Parts: sequence; structure tokens; C-alpha cells
Amino acid sequence: MIVGSIKKRDISAKITGEKKNEIKNFIQGSVYCWCKNCQENDEPRWFKASDLFGGDNYYWNGTPLIELFNWHDKNNAKDPVNMAGRDVGELLRDVILEDDRKFKTRSGYRREYLWIK
Repeated sequence: MIVGSIKKRDISAKITGEKKNEIKNFIQGSVYCWCKNCQENDEPRWFKASDLFGGDNYYWNGTPLIELFNWHDKNNAKDPVNMAGRDVGELLRDVILEDDRKFKTRSGYRREYLWIK
């Protein structure tokens, strides 16, 4: 759950509800891993979708996230990597909103989240 209000948006990829749930489960596992392992002085650190699924974690083959890239690639998106990344950000927001734990959020170029212990 997010402390405060935030707009909920849908993703642009048209995938089945089952695939969407698989992706959200994968994202939730990544969030839990971040919250447990990425702390400074025993305090949680801010994170964004690109921290979890970009940079060194760009390789989506073999994960449910590849469905988003494949959909955008198949539908001739100008930049399927960027579009899939945006969708992951929206699904991350959904996962955080549905989580029982509390998170703060702040907007910027990319939305960030912080687990409130």
C-alpha cells in the first residue's frame, strides 16, 4: 500500500490476465528481495523499476517480463525496450498498491518507492 494518493494507469501491452499476474508475481518477488537486501545502515533504500529490471538486470529472457517486450516488438513499437519498461513501471505501481506493507513514493523522471518498516 502506498501512503498518500497515486494515479493508477493501465499498461499499453495487451496481454492476458494470466500473463499479467505472472509478471506481477515476478515483480513482487523482486520488491521483497530489494526490501530485504538493499538497505543502508539497516534502513531501506529508495528504488524504482529501473533499479529492479534495468541496468545489470536488463536481460529479461527466461522471465515473465519478456512477454511485455515481445508484445511491443511484435506490434512494431518505435522503441519496444522503452515501452516494455514503462509497462513494468506501471505494473510495479500496481504491485506496491496491492501490497500489505507500506511504501512512500516520490515522483521524478522515474517514480521511486521506499518501504516503511
